[in-house]
Amino acid sequence: MTQNSIRLHPTDNIEIALRDLNAGDQLTDSGVVLSEAVPRGHKITTTQIASGENVMRYGQIIGQAKTDIPPGAHVHVQNLGMGEHTQDYAFASRNAPLPEVTEKRTFMGYHRADGKVGTRNYIGILTSVNCSGSVARFIAEAAEKSGMLDAFPNVDGIVPIVHSTGCGMSGKDEGYATLFRTLSGYAQNPNFGGILLVGLGCEVMQIPDLVGGRRIRKDGVLRYMTIQHEGGTRKTIEKGLEELRGVAEIANRVTRMPAPVSEITIGMQCGGSDGYSGITANPALGYASDLLVRHGGTTILSETSEIYGAEHLLTSRAETVEIGEKLIERIHWWEEYTARNGGEMDNNPSPGNKRGGLTTILEKSLGAVAKGGTAPLRGVYKFGEKIDRHGFVFMDSPGFDPCSVTGQVASGANLIVFTTGRGSVSGYKPTPCIKLATNSEMYARMRDDMDLNCGDIVTEGVSIEEKGRELFELIICTASGEQTKSEELGFGGAEFVPWQIGAVM
Repeated sequence: MTQNSIRLHPTDNIEIALRDLNAGDQLTDSGVVLSEAVPRGHKITTTQIASGENVMRYGQIIGQAKTDIPPGAHVHVQNLGMGEHTQDYAFASRNAPLPEVTEKRTFMGYHRADGKVGTRNYIGILTSVNCSGSVARFIAEAAEKSGMLDAFPNVDGIVPIVHSTGCGMSGKDEGYATLFRTLSGYAQNPNFGGILLVGLGCEVMQIPDLVGGRRIRKDGVLRYMTIQHEGGTRKTIEKGLEELRGVAEIANRVTRMPAPVSEITIGMQCGGSDGYSGITANPALGYASDLLVRHGGTTILSETSEIYGAEHLLTSRAETVEIGEKLIERIHWWEEYTARNGGEMDNNPSPGNKRGGLTTILEKSLGAVAKGGTAPLRGVYKFGEKIDRHGFVFMDSPGFDPCSVTGQVASGANLIVFTTGRGSVSGYKPTPCIKLATNSEMYARMRDDMDLNCGDIVTEGVSIEEKGRELFELIICTASGEQTKSEELGFGGAEFVPWQIGAVM
């Protein structure tokens, strides 16, 4: 495109640089002449902004000027800070349903006994405690070396799910309940064709409590054992291989069959965000989210600490007042949670976010919320809580991406879509992750890690709608088995990160 900057809303008093600009350059839109160099993705004043005056982006407040800022100046950490940002929640005032689609789309998925449909067919070795993590990996390595899965072509692989908790914790507080939901949710995720649950034996998170005399999986493809009961490491590995073989035989019977797109549940993430995130990839994902919701599917927005200051854009879309109030209850919980731990809600963005042009959490949150499109908000869930309805929903989580995705997978996500401006590398077995680049420069530099470039919205004039439709088609292809870049690279072995709440004792 020929323009060198963009104003995102008529009421904005800043523009965003679309390429690196120098002192003396004239902005295409406003005609303002720059008084200093400004990197691409960063903000430039288009008018005089007095100290204490609101700085506007997206037609929303992103902070207050810390000093007088003349036209043509770089707006960033040196002159923009947080201020009062009370919002009108306008509960359930903009919740008109999206029009349904007449064309019914399908994907090729794995149908499970509980009615869910998987996009992958892995076997999971799930651990109740960190103490059983190494043995779980030993079992997976032994199975791989033995070539066991050669006889089971419909099984995608064996995934050891290990973590750093499960003991040294209370057995009755919020942290325990959160971990319990997370482990139970992974055991039920439709991308697993079967589960082997391995514990040590003496941990707080007891295997009998997780199993609880009930069928965690309706298909019954869950086996469990403890190292202490089996007689140590070698005997547990031997028993584990025997159990895995039986699980694989059952999982291998399931093949890909047509399923309605309504059975796709997407966890939406952004990480390593930059000044382009709210202009390109996030709105494109929002458009694709609306398309999936219109087809009856489910999309999950999360990262509560990164919608802070933009929550009013969600509460007004709540299907009911109660749903909106539930979101605000989570915001208040986070304010108390960060305060008691010596933190604060406005300590974002990260250093990388700032180098990419983001200055305050308000600015970051307004761009992050764009991932959620325009659909009504149909529910608010705790971390790892089972999503029990279709549509656009919110799941409470930290902004730390691996932890947030862990909660989404536990809640039932069978696919992840992840936007990044600085360049994030990660994967989330058993759930495939589609990576969206917000800018063309990073896409070219990290092409082996990125699945789709959204930077061409700026560089080539591609519309948000066109890119959203392209992403929607990629989602269907990925759900049907097409591998993502993170899957090709083998990611997914280190990104299971349960949210640890409470004292480690």
